[in-house]
Amino acid sequence: MQILLTNDDGYRAPGIHALRNALVDFGKPTILAPLIELSGCGHRVTTHQPLKLELQEPDLYSLDGTPADCVRVGLHSAMKKVDWVFSGINSGGNLGVDVFISGTVAAVREGAIHGIPGIAFSQYRKKGLEVDWALAARWAKMVATRLLHEPISPGEFWNVNFPHLEQPVETPELVYCKPNASPLPLAFKALDNQFQYSGEYHSRHHVQGTDVEACFSGRIAISKMSVF
Repeated sequence: MQILLTNDDGYRAPGIHALRNALVDFGKPTILAPLIELSGCGHRVTTHQPLKLELQEPDLYSLDGTPADCVRVGLHSAMKKVDWVFSGINSGGNLGVDVFISGTVAAVREGAIHGIPGIAFSQYRKKGLEVDWALAARWAKMVATRLLHEPISPGEFWNVNFPHLEQPVETPELVYCKPNASPLPLAFKALDNQFQYSGEYHSRHHVQGTDVEACFSGRIAISKMSVF
């Protein structure tokens, strides 16, 4: 299986290399990821300037563009064949309405637009706790093993969020759930005519049965998404 692997944290990010390690048993993962960190860029694409693709090492490319650009270039010319698009493991959650902001999710959405199934992986982070990327990689392998055999229709893709646990466990419960449609907390610190966002991610509304509630309660949240 030919896997296009990207993210929005940049090609050097530990999460993407953890995910590559998790995928080697499924096929050949080729990293094609942004040159720099572009968190929160959404589904932005580049159409009015050239994009520079550089081979950093075997099967690892950087592109001076967005995650969606990476998928476009990968599908169009950099890779002869792509069976799946994987994105992540993002440093931070992409839950609920985050999917409209997330470059991580935009990458697999771009693949789905072109008929290629995909999975976006994100690691929710709590302040003061370090991420165990090796553990996240094992979780990603466990989830991929299941989702690669789940039915998926054209235009659909998966969004997966890992919990951040003070006492890590090898196999958290996997929960299939719908995205939380509640808005993100809106809070700003104002100084003259400048506004600095100060909302707390963890204070968002925990709607029972949604991905936010599942992930924040220590479970792996899995949501099937659609382009339309």
